[in-house]
Amino acid sequence: MSKQSSPEQVTRLRSQVAQAAADFGAAADAVDGAVATLFGVNRTDLRILGLVFAAGAMAAGPLAAAARLSPAATSTAIQRLVAAGHLSRAVDDRDRRRAVVTLTAKALDLLDRTYAPIARAGRADLARYSARDLALILDFLERGIRLQHAQADRIRTLAAD
Repeated sequence: MSKQSSPEQVTRLRSQVAQAAADFGAAADAVDGAVATLFGVNRTDLRILGLVFAAGAMAAGPLAAAARLSPAATSTAIQRLVAAGHLSRAVDDRDRRRAVVTLTAKALDLLDRTYAPIARAGRADLARYSARDLALILDFLERGIRLQHAQADRIRTLAAD
């Protein structure tokens, strides 16, 4: 394509990028669905596993807030994940009165076998882009993340009304 794009080309490209972004989200959702099936858990439980993975260890209260679940729903999910062998409970080293959950070796192994190859493939794909391209991609993704979170908050207020 030439340096100068027609308004029609720009409109078409905007539509294609928007569709590709939606397709990317759906593809990521398909991966998460497959991983949830492999783990034998539902999507909420998979999200909890991801939050615990990112934190290393979490108490139920902060986990409930991060997952946007009630304390009761979080407690039930933790019980399911402990029973499935994906989480273990331990006493918090900093506050011996509370318990924290951590991923088991089984869960860490499954996460590594599922998501590590995706990360490697993604990094290999990114190697073809220049620093300027990567900065643009990063900006687009960060803006998209903020947009999606803002829209999720907007939709939650609709549900509350």
